[in-house]
Amino acid sequence: MKKKIADILRQRFYGDESPLDEDMIASLGEQPQGLTRSSNEALEALEGVRELRVQRAQEQEHEMYRQIHAWSYSSGVKIIQRLYRILSAVTCFGIVMFLLWTVNTLPPFGDPGNPDNNEVAARYVELGPGETGAVNMVTGMILDYRAFDTFGEATVLFTAACSALFLLKLHDHKDGKPTKTWLEAEYDDRFHEPKNDQILQFAAKLLTPVVLLFGFYVVLNGHITPGGGFSGGAIMGAGLILYLNAYGFKKTERFFTYRTFQWVTFAALLSYAGLKSYSFYTGANHLESGVSLGVPGNILSAGFILPLNICVGLVVMCTMYVFYTLIRKGGV
Repeated sequence: MKKKIADILRQRFYGDESPLDEDMIASLGEQPQGLTRSSNEALEALEGVRELRVQRAQEQEHEMYRQIHAWSYSSGVKIIQRLYRILSAVTCFGIVMFLLWTVNTLPPFGDPGNPDNNEVAARYVELGPGETGAVNMVTGMILDYRAFDTFGEATVLFTAACSALFLLKLHDHKDGKPTKTWLEAEYDDRFHEPKNDQILQFAAKLLTPVVLLFGFYVVLNGHITPGGGFSGGAIMGAGLILYLNAYGFKKTERFFTYRTFQWVTFAALLSYAGLKSYSFYTGANHLESGVSLGVPGNILSAGFILPLNICVGLVVMCTMYVFYTLIRKGGV
């Protein structure tokens, strides 16, 4: 047997002409016969010793971490609490002193030299219709003089909607299949909010078109009458919520889905930014914008205010509807 193994090894490694060391061949040939029961038991014993050493090392590591963090759970907590109280007192004292200093620097009450009229407000009232083309001074102020601030407010609404989507959305998964949490939310929604109320559906069928039409009217006439994008968008959002409560998500998603929310909001904010960037550029460089203000009081007047009102109204409408659907069921 040994000779046969030696011949095989010699043939594989060196061929017929190069001899292999006989001692190596002998040891290799005897190795398969040395694996007895006692050697298996010895290997198992060594494996057990190794596992015991690993377990002891893990216990020592846990003990070391416990000793390291013991300070933070005992003395460290007291020191941090004292430091927190001291910093809180110092911060409050600083705020109080700053407010007292601000009040002390205000003009004396009743002094005849105090500015009794704000020149900015006077400009809005006296030159507003001619400079903006809007009869409604509030709309002319927020969408012309302070349009950049209004754009920030609309962006805040969009950011709030995105944050709510990240935190409350339940069916954001790759394979497109509903998760267990989504199915449970769907069951709770249909169990607690049945969709077969004929009185509610009949009222919604009559009122929803009227509410949406009235909201759009408030948006379009915001520069002529009291109203605008914020109030009109809130009315249109309420109309969508009414229809959703009456007919449920399945019918509402025929014309308003999550993709609809994305594209409408994106287009509205992009249009707002583009229009006002153009007017800011021309105004800052003392250039004519080329946009006619029209006749104050007409529907097609006030320059960019009318399309800006539409953009703001769409953003507010989508944000209201998305907030409601996320809080109600965790999805659009």
